[in-house]
Amino acid sequence: MTTTCLALLAADIAPFDWQRLFISNEAPVGFLWEVLVRSIFAFVLTIGALRITGKRGVRQLSLFEFGLILVLGSAGGDATFYHDVPLLYVVVVFAVVMALYVAANYLIDRNPRIERLMEGAPELIIIEGEIDLPAFTKASLTAQELFGQLRQYQVEHLGQVRRLYLEATGEVSVYFFAPEHERAGLPIWPEVYHQPLYELPRPGKYACHACATVRELPAGPVPAQCPRCQQAHGWLPACTVPRTA
Repeated sequence: MTTTCLALLAADIAPFDWQRLFISNEAPVGFLWEVLVRSIFAFVLTIGALRITGKRGVRQLSLFEFGLILVLGSAGGDATFYHDVPLLYVVVVFAVVMALYVAANYLIDRNPRIERLMEGAPELIIIEGEIDLPAFTKASLTAQELFGQLRQYQVEHLGQVRRLYLEATGEVSVYFFAPEHERAGLPIWPEVYHQPLYELPRPGKYACHACATVRELPAGPVPAQCPRCQQAHGWLPACTVPRTA
């Protein structure tokens, strides 16, 4: 039975049927005018929803706002060309979602616990030039993502960074050492970072490739594990270049 149905369905579809590709066989050509009206309607409705969310809604999105945009985008997109999606239904979806948004913001403004539950909390990732590995792992962030954002602040090594927070929106907030308090740190240029050493050519200050702690190490084989993070990912010569904003 199933094989017969599939065979009939396959027989009904002609490859590269230009009318089917550009004009649905289930709707007349005149339906394009309705698609035009539906598209304008959905666009105006979406702009109205974004006006309700305010400027905050068009900046870097939180998880809650991202979910809201996905729902509204699906509802508005379906309404533009699906003939069996009544526009009134779309209005109801938008009204319910926006009411939830307003109610959630009301609760968030009055209860920090709800804010942390719905949007997450900032994570302190770098402390005094060293990476907090448990927080870093919890944030599901890669080193390249983190260092890529730092390089946009003209950071060359982590000894220039006093504090780094990963915000709930995914952005980073960076606080720097004063120039006179900068220290040696893990270099984050890609061409340097991807070349960890397991045999040190000379004694000096080296930064752990995993947690960025800096130690004075002798020449020769590196320690089996970093004394701070217990990782064995190699070491890099600590960088002391001062930051130029």
